[in-house]
Amino acid sequence: MKKSVCLILILVLVLGTCLGASAFSFKFWKKKNQPASVEQIAQVQDFEILPTMNTKSNAKNQVWVGTFQLVWNDLIDELLKQPVEFVGYKSVMAENLNKKSFSADELSENSYYKTWGLVSPQMKDKITNGIKEKFNETSDLLGGVDWTPAPRKYILYAMLKKDFEYIEKFAKLADGYFNGSEGEVKYFGLNRDSSSQVRSSIRVLFYNNSDDYAITLKSKQGDIVYLYRTNDDKTLDEYYTDVKTKSTNFKGKKFLTPKDDFKAPMIDFKAERQFPELCNKLIKNTDYILSQAIETIQFKMNEAGVKLKSEAIIVMKATSCLGPVEEPRYFYFNDKYVVFIEEEGKKPYYAMKITDVKRLQQT
Repeated sequence: MKKSVCLILILVLVLGTCLGASAFSFKFWKKKNQPASVEQIAQVQDFEILPTMNTKSNAKNQVWVGTFQLVWNDLIDELLKQPVEFVGYKSVMAENLNKKSFSADELSENSYYKTWGLVSPQMKDKITNGIKEKFNETSDLLGGVDWTPAPRKYILYAMLKKDFEYIEKFAKLADGYFNGSEGEVKYFGLNRDSSSQVRSSIRVLFYNNSDDYAITLKSKQGDIVYLYRTNDDKTLDEYYTDVKTKSTNFKGKKFLTPKDDFKAPMIDFKAERQFPELCNKLIKNTDYILSQAIETIQFKMNEAGVKLKSEAIIVMKATSCLGPVEEPRYFYFNDKYVVFIEEEGKKPYYAMKITDVKRLQQT
């Protein structure tokens, strides 16, 4: 009898241990396989508009344009008269924007329009007429603003517009693959019919190896397009520094030889980013909050040139209102690469890292 009781107790203990182990294993498996959080999903997005060139991002395609920085500068200089800091919230994004690393001084006056003032139907008309007169453009953002006047309710607006042609037009090339893309993408560049004038319009900055090279394409209007092929994982401003440093250190030929070749993908996309992380937070030493902060980008780069249109708005209101045999060099931008565009002798007003071109070709 005692032996039977002991045997039963042993069986109960073993069974309990097994059930407990099974329950633990199920919880661990469930934790490993539960849906990704919002933060995890954001870390692997395929496209991101960045507020500054030194913003870190894991997105496959990253793009920055100086338009949002223009309205942020006016927010600091014209309205707040101080850098933007939030009560009870530390914003790295705001800290970076406060540095004003890009300003209207980097642009010719005919390439941007900006203004600010109290929100009102008259202010909407002023902006609408301003961009129509200067660029013959309409706005994609003004329709989303509440134009009802209120005490100390301000809007800051900017549009950056560029439309330029390369010194020489390139050829449309056959479709091809990009960085292991599932489908083929559209390319432009040099072909057998390309003239010496077309080839001479490309300036080689450096060619260190088949994964590390850069060139520039000059335009009739004075804008310069940089194309930088690299496998490095850095911020856009670090890429730009690398281009300048490597170009200075390069001692090879800075022109295309008859053996050299070039191709790059065509880019055509529209995108918008809202910045909720900057909104509805009290700004220190004021009773203001930002109620809207938005930037849009339309960008097209093909065999003829570049078209860029970008808008940004910030709406702010008071809380009370709320030598050996040379091998040919192939400058094929058919893998991860970076684009910068600047006016000659000035800092870039556009920067982009491209990993997935298929996402960026609408036509």
